[in-house]
Amino acid sequence: MVRAGARRAGTRKHRPFWMELPLLIGVALVLALLIKTFLVQAFSIPSESMRNTLRKGDRVLVDKLTPWFGSEPERGEVIVFHDPAGWLDNVAVDPPNTVQKVLTFVGVMPSAEEKDLIKRVIGVGGDTVECAGDGPVKVNGKALDEPYVFPGNTPCSKDDRGTFEVTVPPGMLWVMGDHRQESADSRYHRDDRNDGMVPVDEVVGRAVVVAWPVGRWSGLPVPATFSTAAEAALLPGPAAVGAAVPLVLLRRRRASH
Repeated sequence: MVRAGARRAGTRKHRPFWMELPLLIGVALVLALLIKTFLVQAFSIPSESMRNTLRKGDRVLVDKLTPWFGSEPERGEVIVFHDPAGWLDNVAVDPPNTVQKVLTFVGVMPSAEEKDLIKRVIGVGGDTVECAGDGPVKVNGKALDEPYVFPGNTPCSKDDRGTFEVTVPPGMLWVMGDHRQESADSRYHRDDRNDGMVPVDEVVGRAVVVAWPVGRWSGLPVPATFSTAAEAALLPGPAAVGAAVPLVLLRRRRASH
């Protein structure tokens, strides 16, 4: 015997698609907003400071999930970060229209009014970064091999800001653009409240892929040269070695008696 409830369920009419459409759109917008907030967000490249790795108008996807688990930016990563200390105060931004604001809010379109920057991490907390003459850039005494630097540029710049030696404090980052002679990066903001450094807390996430235009699609891996810099950071410095030698000799003398 078929139950009355089952008969009613079997004869229930589906709602017309036009009545379900607003609900589907609402669910899609909520999902897009959650993805933008916690997972991945699109960003538009605003300048030529990262050429040829990134060009003005490229769209990149930024991983926002990893920082939620306590991971911090590493050497060689391309990161998006909030303006740390008025770097973009004199940069004009075209105000978005209503449609752009809505699409930006849900993460479908890159932000047109937020003042965010994108650069490559060269040094992290505890690193010593230095530049002189035409380069190369050195991290913890090791020269970087930087094939991503814009053709015709030199790794360092011969000017009063392009020559430097800095030690990055904990919780800070030293960043530089790949288009070295066209990038107002950490080198040129050393008179701000952060000495040109970017606080880790200001980082939005790591750019992981160029998503648009289609012909520019590519990943953004960490160059191998930064593995050498990481290894150098783990080696004891000259002062530590000098302090250790007398202790080793003393232990050997005691052992011989």
